Amino acid sequence: MSSWAHPAPEDPLSAKTAALIVTAIEGIESLAAELAGRLRVSVELASNRATALRLLLRRGYAVVVLDQILADSDPDGAERIWKGAGFAIPLQINFALAGSARLEREIRAALARREREQQLAMAAAAAAVDDELKNAITGFLLESQLALAEEEVPPAVQSRLRTLAAMADRLRARLLPGVERGTTSVALPSPQK
Repeated sequence: MSSWAHPAPEDPLSAKTAALIVTAIEGIESLAAELAGRLRVSVELASNRATALRLLLRRGYAVVVLDQILADSDPDGAERIWKGAGFAIPLQINFALAGSARLEREIRAALARREREQQLAMAAAAAAVDDELKNAITGFLLESQLALAEEEVPPAVQSRLRTLAAMADRLRARLLPGVERGTTSVALPSPQK
């Protein structure tokens, strides 16, 4: 196992990005070091399935590149590597036929695809949380207003419910820009004496 790191925080692919290359080809170390520098990622090498599986257990990778020759000679081992790769983008390349330029293009494309997928997943998660929060605030606002509309609510409780309703309304207005505050508010009854 060999490892090269080339941190570049300003790089959009991120210094935390790592690639694992699994191949038994001799002399791949210089190519891995070159790729680490050009792609600005950490590159680790595994010469066999056992080493690859140990590395996959130790850390996560953005990309796992498996030599086609190893995959063809050990299909079960290749399947175990793919399962162990987790969320990494899997690439299977014939190192005997592919040049360094193609390998770089394939890894660069996989890293860019992974970055896009992560951004989409984060945007979807943020939208889901935003929707949940908006729904909860709307429900909270409605329930507090309905409680205020009940007869025989003690004045001290009414005061607290009004405060809670006002807080929920302000929060809702922040979450829903362009919606006027109080547009869905129920008319609040005046305290009974």
